Amino acid sequence: MENQTRRKFLKAVSSTVLSVGSLSLLSSINNIQCSSNKSNIPNIVFIMADDMGYGDAGCYNSDSMIPTPNIDRLAEEGVRFTDAHTPAALCTPTRYGLLTGRYCWRTRLKRGVLLGYDETSLIEPERTTIADLLKNKGYNTACIGKWHLGLNWPTKSGYKLKDDGNKWKEPVFKENEEHIDFTRPIGGGPIELGFDYFFGTAGCSTSDPPYCFIENNRTVSIPVRMSPKKYDKLPGFVRGLMADDWSEEDVDPVFTKKSIKFIENHLQKDPDNPFFLYLALSSPHIPWLVPDFIKGKSQEGPRGDLVVLVDWCVGQILDTLDKYNLAENTLIIFTSDNGPRKGANGHKSAGEFRGYKAQIWEGGHRVPFIARWPGKIKLATMCDELISLTDMFATFAAIVGARLRKNEAEDSFNILPALLGKSVPNSTSQARIFHSGGGVFAIRQGKWKLIQGTKGPGSRPLKIDKDLLNSVGQLYDMENDPYEKNDLWDKHPDVVKKLLRLLEKCKKQGYSRDL
Repeated sequence: MENQTRRKFLKAVSSTVLSVGSLSLLSSINNIQCSSNKSNIPNIVFIMADDMGYGDAGCYNSDSMIPTPNIDRLAEEGVRFTDAHTPAALCTPTRYGLLTGRYCWRTRLKRGVLLGYDETSLIEPERTTIADLLKNKGYNTACIGKWHLGLNWPTKSGYKLKDDGNKWKEPVFKENEEHIDFTRPIGGGPIELGFDYFFGTAGCSTSDPPYCFIENNRTVSIPVRMSPKKYDKLPGFVRGLMADDWSEEDVDPVFTKKSIKFIENHLQKDPDNPFFLYLALSSPHIPWLVPDFIKGKSQEGPRGDLVVLVDWCVGQILDTLDKYNLAENTLIIFTSDNGPRKGANGHKSAGEFRGYKAQIWEGGHRVPFIARWPGKIKLATMCDELISLTDMFATFAAIVGARLRKNEAEDSFNILPALLGKSVPNSTSQARIFHSGGGVFAIRQGKWKLIQGTKGPGSRPLKIDKDLLNSVGQLYDMENDPYEKNDLWDKHPDVVKKLLRLLEKCKKQGYSRDL
C-alpha cells in the first residue's frame, strides 16, 4: 500500500517537471535553503554511465571529440582516478559486483550478461547489498535507471518460464514473452534488495525488452505491441514488446527527472536523514538513438552525442544539489559500468588503452572514476591507486561506520583513504580480478597484470583444455607498459606462477578481501 501511494504521488507531481534543460520543483519545498540532514554522514549519489570509456570525457582526454563540461567540472572540484576498473568488461557482472562487493563469476553467471524473461534475480535474497548497508544506517535509498540483474517475472496461468539460452531470436524467447503477466507485481527487484524506491528498466533500457518503465515492482505502462520493425536493423536492438508511450530517445532524461524528484521528495518527507541515489544511465549504450536537443553536439556522431547526454544528466544532478544547498554534504561519484565500443571519426573512446568493451585488455574495464565531497576531497586532484567498483561496498561501510561480516562484500577493499588523498594501507599486496565477456580471467597485483588462458582479447568464450589453462596467457608490467604492448609471459615465469597461484586461491576460497 505504501509503494502504491508513493507511485500515485510521483505520478501526480509529474506535471511539475519543466521543459528539458530546466529543473522540476515541488511547491512544498520552494523555500528550502539547505539540507537539514543532522547526521555527520553524507548523502551519496552514484552515477554510472553505460559503455562510457576512459577517453570519452575531456578531463581524461584533451583530444576528446565530445564536450563534457559537467563531468570536467566534477573533476575540477574533486578527485580523478586514473587506475579505476570495473570487475568485468560487461554490464550485468559489474552491476552485481558494485551492489554486493562480490565478483559475479562466483554466481551462476560465468560469462556474458543476463538476457530474457527466464533470468531470475542474480542477487540472492539473503545477500547484503550496498542499499541494505546504507538503509540500516538511516539512508533513504533509490535505484533509478537500468537494473539488468534479473527479475522474477509473473506468468499467466501458472506457465513455467523456459530457458531461452540467451538467444532472443529463438522461439523460446518469444514464447516466454507471450506468457508474462505484466499486470502483476514483479519479484526479485531493487525494492526487495534494500532500495526504498525503484524506477527503471529490467535490462539494457534501449535494446532489451520489455520496453517499458517499472516503478517499484510494477510496470508503469503495459507493453502491448511489438517494437516497430524500423528498429530491427539498429545495432544490438532486441525485438520485443513495447509500451505505447515508450520513447527510445527519452529514457535518460526521464531517469534524470525521476532522480531529481527523488531528491526533492526526500527533502520534503525525511530531511533529517541522508539519502543514497544510484542513478544507472542507459547512455551511451547502443542503439544510439539521440534526443533532438542533443543531436550533433559532438564530433563523434550518435554515440558521442549520447556521451553529451550523459554529461547533461550529470549537470542536472549537480544543479539540483546546488539548488538545495546539498553539495557540501554529498559525496557524488561518476563512473561507467565497463569500457566503450570503438569511437567513430578518429575519437579514442578508450584513450590510448588497448581493447574495448567485453575484452580483457585495459580498454574493456579501465573506466573514468571521479568523486567529489566538498571539505573532504581536495579540489582538482588525481589519484593513481588501483581500485575496482567492487570496492564501493567496503568504502561506503567505512564512511558510515559499519563493520563488514565475513559473508558479505567478499571482494571489496576500503579505498576511503584514496578518496581523501591518503595512501591505502597494503595497496600493493591487494589483488583485483577482472573478467571478460567470454569468461576470461585477469588478475592485477601491484604493477603486474596476468591474463589467463589466451593471447587474445577474451571477448568470446574459449575452448581451452583445463590442463593447458595455466600454460598460456599474457603478462604485463602496468607501471612501465600501461598500454599492454609488451607481453612478458615467457620472461617472468616466477611472476606468472605467483599470480596464477593467487588467482586460483581467490577462485576456490570464495573471497579475496582477507587474503
